[in-house]
Amino acid sequence: QVQLVESGGGLVQPGGSLRLSCAASGFTFSIYVMSWYRQAPGKERELVASIGTADENTNYADSVKGRFTISRDNAKNTVYLQMNSLKPEDTGVYYCNTWYRGRSFRGQGTQVTVSS
Repeated sequence: QVQLVESGGGLVQPGGSLRLSCAASGFTFSIYVMSWYRQAPGKERELVASIGTADENTNYADSVKGRFTISRDNAKNTVYLQMNSLKPEDTGVYYCNTWYRGRSFRGQGTQVTVSS
């Protein structure tokens, strides 16, 4: 059974940093693309970043390029999202996601709030 568990969210001031983690289980983590999405109140879900089976294959939303870094540790079945220079507009619930056997799976999400 595929399980994704996010952690690391919280309240941070503008300009601050957070590191999100997503622990995966129930599938062969190393061979699947992993992604981070976010959803702010009243807004559609947005793809923030994705990573292929190797750290070199990464993609980012224009709004986070140069500030966020996605990475993975296949030995720990974990994907990370390092978020620097956070802005109030980064506020939202962050989910990790994968497609496994034709279905989309995501975790319960972790809340990130950027506010002074």
